[in-house]
Amino acid sequence: MQRRRRSRWPLFGSALGVAALLATSACTVDVPTEDDNNDGGGADGTSMLLAADNGSPTFDRNFNPYSPGKRTTTTLIYEPLFVTNTLDGTETPFLASEKEQPDPATVIFTIREDVTWSDGEEFTPDDVVFTFDLLKEFPALDTNGVWALIESIEVDGQDVVIHLTGDNVPAAAIIQKTIIVPEHLWADVEDPTTFTNEDPVGTGPYALGEFTPNEYTLERNEDYWQVENVAAQELILPASNTQLDVVNNGYDWAYAFMSDVENTWVAAAEGNTFWFPPGGTIALFPNLTMAPFDNPEFRLGLSAALDRERIAEVAEEGYVDAAGMSGLLLPNQEAFLNPDLPDGGAVAQDVDAAVSHFEAAGYTMSGDQLVDSAGTPLALTLTTPNGWTDWLRGATEVQTQLAAVGIEVTLNQPQPAAYQQELQNGNFQLSMGSFGGTGSIYEDYNRLLSSEFLQPVGTTTTANFQRYSDPDTDALLAELRVTLDEDRQLEIAYELQTVMFEQAPVISMFYGGLWGLFSEANFTGWPSAEDPYASPATWDANPLLVLTNIEAAG
Repeated sequence: MQRRRRSRWPLFGSALGVAALLATSACTVDVPTEDDNNDGGGADGTSMLLAADNGSPTFDRNFNPYSPGKRTTTTLIYEPLFVTNTLDGTETPFLASEKEQPDPATVIFTIREDVTWSDGEEFTPDDVVFTFDLLKEFPALDTNGVWALIESIEVDGQDVVIHLTGDNVPAAAIIQKTIIVPEHLWADVEDPTTFTNEDPVGTGPYALGEFTPNEYTLERNEDYWQVENVAAQELILPASNTQLDVVNNGYDWAYAFMSDVENTWVAAAEGNTFWFPPGGTIALFPNLTMAPFDNPEFRLGLSAALDRERIAEVAEEGYVDAAGMSGLLLPNQEAFLNPDLPDGGAVAQDVDAAVSHFEAAGYTMSGDQLVDSAGTPLALTLTTPNGWTDWLRGATEVQTQLAAVGIEVTLNQPQPAAYQQELQNGNFQLSMGSFGGTGSIYEDYNRLLSSEFLQPVGTTTTANFQRYSDPDTDALLAELRVTLDEDRQLEIAYELQTVMFEQAPVISMFYGGLWGLFSEANFTGWPSAEDPYASPATWDANPLLVLTNIEAAG
């Protein structure tokens, strides 16, 4: 099994927006009879049928790890230096065996020895430096922005020493997720930005097998440096992975939301199980540039008016929990929870408290309406993307609950692309949104609260969509960025949770689930609530953790 290490503050930026990953559409499927169900690709206990890649509608043969059109499983052929469990920040060494930060501006990775590329060539620290130099020469490949963090890089024996542009403790976790490619092959690639890499050579647990537009296979790399931890000899990846396919065809691992999962997926075959851990926080994002949302008392009133447990039940069919106002993803990050937060940051519905907060913000009840000092009833618009049915259910419940405290809410449902543009440009009053789930305390709070992302309404920003700005909060984030003192790091995390709880820059409601479906017929040891060593996600580097931890059944 992989040896897992705890690093308190890994900065892990997901390649996909959390909102996109957590959006789901509830649908139902017919449960097959026992006669209809087949054993799928994993029937012999060595092959795995995996819903991890989808054709559009068929597959393009692209295994360039830096290409936006790459096959999802490219990250099983190539490896990064470390892999972070986005649930709790635990780091596992892969192509690097050790990491050291002797000071906030230097990162040293000790590169693993006795590793070979799948063509038999030796893997060396020079491959690592070549990869980073390649990203510098072709900035379009640098999708994680590592060269905004790196001043220089050099080899010192088996170590790769990276000098940063300044003090930046969380930078290491961005740098270490870089996928490493072989110098002896990629040095001859004329334009790696258009290179499709149809015959990939990597260090990872799998190599490309048969490939067709409708299905391809990955075969276990028998020379892999930890091949003894790789149970599945073959991965079978169809281009079509509908919910009917997943239920009827005997998949071993899939990522899909299913209504009534017990009577669909679980009932479909013996050994079918599921795990839906929290992967981010779904929240109301108030536009802090406009009244009444620029008043913390009003925001606290909104928070107190909500029955979060009811909203979670309606939105996600009881699969996820209500979220508190700490800003943490619980129970994943419970070790960092401020013990002084009342009820661990949970906020129960309290209409009397809500009315008191509204009064402090200048709004009072007049009959069954909340009115301002001029007697004008308060009316708000809540934006949620069209087609994201779980969010719509949640938004509709918010609409109902706020009506009970005298606030008229109109729902605005733009198409997803238009929703993203409105959110990024600040063209909304109150919006459904999501945050967190990177596995990094610093990254989650920084992207939510930092003034570095602050832009005027009408100008696009990539984070802090509610446009929060506070010098004291910025100072906390700046200190967290540069301190190596773990005790001080924890103290700052506590202070940032207090900001979330007392100022309500966003109003957390419920957790967005990660929808993992597993079969224990052929493989066991899947991640679970009892052993959350990885998330159920089938993308990015996460499958490296899963596929080096599961075991063959029996």
